[in-house]
Amino acid sequence: MKSLGICLGASTVSAVVLEKNEKGITVLDYKRASHEGNPKGTLKKLLESNVWQVDHVAVTGRKFRHILKMPSITEPEAVEVALGYVWKDKKLPEAVISAGGETFMVYLLDTEGKIHNVTTGNKCASGTGEFFLQQIKRMDLTIEDAIEKGKQGKAYSVSGRCSVFCKSDCTHALNKGVPITDITAGLCKMISSKIHELLLKEKIKNIMVIGGTSKNEVVMDYLRAEVDTLIIPEEAAYFEALGTALWGFDNKDTVPAKWDEIFEEFTTSFNFLPSFKSSQDKVVFKEASRISLNEGDECVVGLDVGSTTTKAVVVRTKDHGIAASIYLRTNGDPIQASRNCYKALLEQIGDIKINVIGLGTTGSGRQIAGLHALTDGIINEIIAHARAASFYDPEVDTIFEIGGQDAKYTYLTNSVPSDYAMNEACSAGTGSFLEEAAFESLSVDVKDIGDIAMQAEEIPNFSDQCAAFISSDIKTAFQEGVSRESVIAGLVHSICLNYDNRVKGHRPVGKKVFMQGGVCYNKAVPIAMAALIGKNIIVPPDPGLMGAFGVALEVQAQIELGFLEKGFFDLTILKDRIVEYKDSFTCGGGREKCDRACSINRIKIEDQIYPFGGACNMYYNLRHKINVSSKKFDLIEYRNHLYFNKYAPVQENLASDAPSVGINKTFHQHSVFPLFYHYFNQLGVKIHLSDRVCDEGVDRKETSFCFPCELALGLFHDLLEKKPDYLFLSLLTLHCMPLCIPSKMPSAA
Repeated sequence: MKSLGICLGASTVSAVVLEKNEKGITVLDYKRASHEGNPKGTLKKLLESNVWQVDHVAVTGRKFRHILKMPSITEPEAVEVALGYVWKDKKLPEAVISAGGETFMVYLLDTEGKIHNVTTGNKCASGTGEFFLQQIKRMDLTIEDAIEKGKQGKAYSVSGRCSVFCKSDCTHALNKGVPITDITAGLCKMISSKIHELLLKEKIKNIMVIGGTSKNEVVMDYLRAEVDTLIIPEEAAYFEALGTALWGFDNKDTVPAKWDEIFEEFTTSFNFLPSFKSSQDKVVFKEASRISLNEGDECVVGLDVGSTTTKAVVVRTKDHGIAASIYLRTNGDPIQASRNCYKALLEQIGDIKINVIGLGTTGSGRQIAGLHALTDGIINEIIAHARAASFYDPEVDTIFEIGGQDAKYTYLTNSVPSDYAMNEACSAGTGSFLEEAAFESLSVDVKDIGDIAMQAEEIPNFSDQCAAFISSDIKTAFQEGVSRESVIAGLVHSICLNYDNRVKGHRPVGKKVFMQGGVCYNKAVPIAMAALIGKNIIVPPDPGLMGAFGVALEVQAQIELGFLEKGFFDLTILKDRIVEYKDSFTCGGGREKCDRACSINRIKIEDQIYPFGGACNMYYNLRHKINVSSKKFDLIEYRNHLYFNKYAPVQENLASDAPSVGINKTFHQHSVFPLFYHYFNQLGVKIHLSDRVCDEGVDRKETSFCFPCELALGLFHDLLEKKPDYLFLSLLTLHCMPLCIPSKMPSAA
């Protein structure tokens, strides 16, 4: 007798065939494949390509099991059954951890191996298997390469609270010259810590780990150091499918005659928007042009080193024409990406000798790229993009810019940025999310997104809340039979909706709107944005090169104004210039006695060693002989002095038996503490403030919180240890009062 067990996971489909006879139960075959957002198609292909003659079949999964007309059980039930088979007559662990692609689950076991409770992390994708794959892809690593490098590295600390913050940590670390081995090790340690956080709630020390993440040796090694016993069964990768197949032996339902008859029909739960085709006339795409160089031409090079891509241009100074350009992947190595750009520019220039008098860098990797080029022309992206947009049209007053990891809004007044905003904590409105969601979930190359989206006849209105939630929407859409073209169009619409709600917000949209950034090469994106805001949009020539072009124009302007000296930059030397990373050191804090203890890299360039990195500009200032008094700019310390000293001095003349009240020194308490201080002080009440973050308080959290909230828990624990008579927990609400203006202004007399 044979049984087929199927597990339809968030990112993979696994199937196990078991045979049961008088000798027992054996595994005959096992298959596992990534469904790339199409579980129905992947399962159908899997079933049709494997001639499995079975007597029973069953399915499990969190959501997708409901798309099949066959007996099903929940994942916890499947885990229970598999555990009884795999770990029979052995000492049971306290919990089974299912470490999958989209979430981590903790199944708490009783003494008989039955699940008595289930806990899980929050819906954020940070720390999951899919997130790890996305991050290593940014560094151009396979899973095997990443595990090997993780074994060699010393874990660099990255955020485990949010996938966006973790991406930022990795990008900034790479831009500071932190070795990929250390970042990969840090990612693995972060994933381990996400699992360990779930265990801390229940004080669990003996666990079994199943799921795809169990195959990551580095993650498991970090986790092993935090628990007493860690078991990884041989069947870990297909544990739920195994349990489902075992359950199938007791199921009496017959096997379907045809595999294509097993799928349920669903009606969609999404609202739909009109096709993008109706808004094509709202967008003007400007054509790009190139000039031909002559011997001895004076030029400036602009380099835009972004988190995802690196761009470069050669601009002739006399007419601001672009002579050569390149757009390529950063792949987690901003210096190598810069060298690759110089090489590509040289190949386009050919044998013509030009005089490069300036080189400017912008983007998230501008500092390390500027150090490699030994240039002072380091300009932020806002100025660079504004300069480029104003060059093409002096009347432009609004810039929408969507890059790989950042999305920015800039408002111009007389060609000068006067208002600015960017995505603070969400990647759902950025190019990297669009690319990763399309490729990871749908196997659609970034170059094809625009054409596919324009073919959609209707557009599902996906969530704009979070990258993790939109990924869930994609899976639901496929489950409900929404077409591939419509899903891609829904993704395009979602990043524009996220930008409109969370970046631009209530800020104004002027008379002339430019949209730029690499996503604009997918023409569906600016068309979707125009449909959303109801205004015409201009996409300038080479929208992905605007940062590089703008920084070249800005450097030329600063040379002409005397703010930068005219130099000579040899692209051949830059192409061949290598850097050598020396042993890092821990910053001593300088004259400010800073206690952050930043790790500072030592980078050797042409026989000179440069300190690089850290949370502040101290070593940049030292290199450029800039003398800055940090006390003058330490507004945080000055604010604390005002709140807790000047306007809330030490209490005096209180009765010895005065009652006491405890106030937690967190959140808005800082800005309103003087109010509460004077209130309680006049009542003759002694005030206790928390001043120490206790780990015991932080560890009592029941889910992942933002860092300020974790601090609040630690400080509150300290406050409780002070044993005040009362605790004061304030709740502030904002009330907008109408502005009363007299109908008739009084006379000057």
